[in-house]
Amino acid sequence: MSKPSRLRRFFAAIWNGITRVRLALSNILFLLFIALVYFVYLGGGTEPPPEKAALLLNLAGTVVDQKSQVEPLEALLAEPSPESHEVLLRDVIDAINFAAADPAVNSLVMELDELGYVGLSKTQEIAVALEAFKASGKPVVAVGDFYTQDQFLLASFADNIIVNPLGGVGIEGFSSYRNYFRETLEKLSVSMHVFHAGEFKSIAEPFLRDDMSPGEKLITGRWLEVLWGQYAATVEAQRELPPGSVNSYVNDFSRLLAEQGGDTATLALKAGLVDELMDRDRANDYLVELVGASNDDGQYEAVLFEPYVRRMRPSNLIPSEGDRVAVITAEGNIVPGDQPPGTIGGDSLAQLISTTAEAEGVGAIVLRVNSGGGSVFASEVIRQEILRTRADGIPVVISMGAVAASGGYYIAAEADEIWATPGTITGSIGVFAAIPTFEQLLQRVGVYTDGVGTTELAGSLRLDRPLNPQVAEAIRSGVDFSYEKFTSLVAAGRDLTPEQVEQVAQGRVWSAPDALEHGLLDGLGSEADAIAAAAARAGLEEYAVEYVQLPLSPRELFLQQLADRVGSLRIRAPSGLAASLAGMLAPVADAAAELANLKDPRHLYARCLVCGAIR
Repeated sequence: MSKPSRLRRFFAAIWNGITRVRLALSNILFLLFIALVYFVYLGGGTEPPPEKAALLLNLAGTVVDQKSQVEPLEALLAEPSPESHEVLLRDVIDAINFAAADPAVNSLVMELDELGYVGLSKTQEIAVALEAFKASGKPVVAVGDFYTQDQFLLASFADNIIVNPLGGVGIEGFSSYRNYFRETLEKLSVSMHVFHAGEFKSIAEPFLRDDMSPGEKLITGRWLEVLWGQYAATVEAQRELPPGSVNSYVNDFSRLLAEQGGDTATLALKAGLVDELMDRDRANDYLVELVGASNDDGQYEAVLFEPYVRRMRPSNLIPSEGDRVAVITAEGNIVPGDQPPGTIGGDSLAQLISTTAEAEGVGAIVLRVNSGGGSVFASEVIRQEILRTRADGIPVVISMGAVAASGGYYIAAEADEIWATPGTITGSIGVFAAIPTFEQLLQRVGVYTDGVGTTELAGSLRLDRPLNPQVAEAIRSGVDFSYEKFTSLVAAGRDLTPEQVEQVAQGRVWSAPDALEHGLLDGLGSEADAIAAAAARAGLEEYAVEYVQLPLSPRELFLQQLADRVGSLRIRAPSGLAASLAGMLAPVADAAAELANLKDPRHLYARCLVCGAIR
């Protein structure tokens, strides 16, 4: 073989040199990136905690039972905003509990201006920790520029509520409004074929009506009144106001505000909703005196709750030993297959329940459910795994979050016990199927579909053809069959007769107190109460609590921790225009998300759409 020419060897040497330089630069940049991540977000030394400080609950965004999966690159490059930020409910509760026993923390301050949503149910669970904190003799103060209805419920548990003189308290009541698309679908020539079992299965109404049916108004109005009654009673009890004060404040707001010359802050003060009006400087001076310490910037000394709970909580990288109750979180829409956190995958959740039950030392499982349902098939996969776990002698207790309805109740129905917070909504025992066809729309623009098939059903599921009558009848039969299965498993799991189940089924949505009265629940309480019930069923007197999640590879674990660290940085509120646009587009985004989650192989769903207003 002849040797390469000198010229060829010269250019090959240059190319090899360039390749080595490129690889070296890539490695150097990667190492610099890792160093940057470590020193900026993870390392760089940890400042010693102050000897005297307040715990600062600076909640931003949405409080959730389980954080959605976040892409680390997106977390690094995207502008942080309250709309995308999530706060773990357990972090909030644990931080408060740790601080109650921490001698270095002498008070608690809530700054809630960037809190988007926490909800009645989660607030009720946080309130248990706040009451224990106050019982330790340490004061709780809420300070803010303006309190929304959601923010104020949490703030009402403070000993002292401070609002800016140009602020106020905005309370309007609870409501459930939806968009209805019958006329739109008709104008677009879209044929919507909806099949449902359950007289009150309201998910079909937006496609078939232009308004809410009288029956649905009756059902929805009932659970809204129960939840609103809890809100008003809580605020009145915490603020020591006469019964009916909150409704009077809301219903007479325009007259009361006019009497104060349009001054919303003074109105809130006169109504007894807040204790003091202070601008930011005065509020800080007050808090410096309360805490008894300030930092180098003259601000009151405080420890942020997220870094604080990470420092105080034992490392979750160390596996638990001994007897324990395992807590598994199921949050989001129920979808077939393996799904990331924030969505309930039928296969992934079933596998997690199975591996947890097989782990040495696990005496019981608490399944925390926060879901309006979804795929019937995926719900059945999860239910069967719960039954297998119980058959193996491991008790399974359900702790319902804000919502556990339709498919969320389906997977809970045959557990050993079902607990819910007083603010939970549940039930919605019903099934539906929805299939759109676009043959009329295509014909309007001159597109026609024609051809041949080997059987009566060949090509019958094409969306550009009218729905085959045999297919329609088959879907209707499948919906009826799934509904009968749903009601029968509720009867078996709750020890009710078919007649009793039918009285609470038909797609009706229930508040937790009403659901308890009808036998759909075993008790009202927090996740901690469900854990205690599970331990009692397993005969555990001394036990640890282990929060279990899907296993992550070292790379996934590192990237997730990076995303969490970046997400806990200071959140920047969006501009007024951006916030307004996001609000206007929210219904469109919600509708698109609902369509994206219609993945059941048989197109059958146990889904409570009205429950989307409660998270």
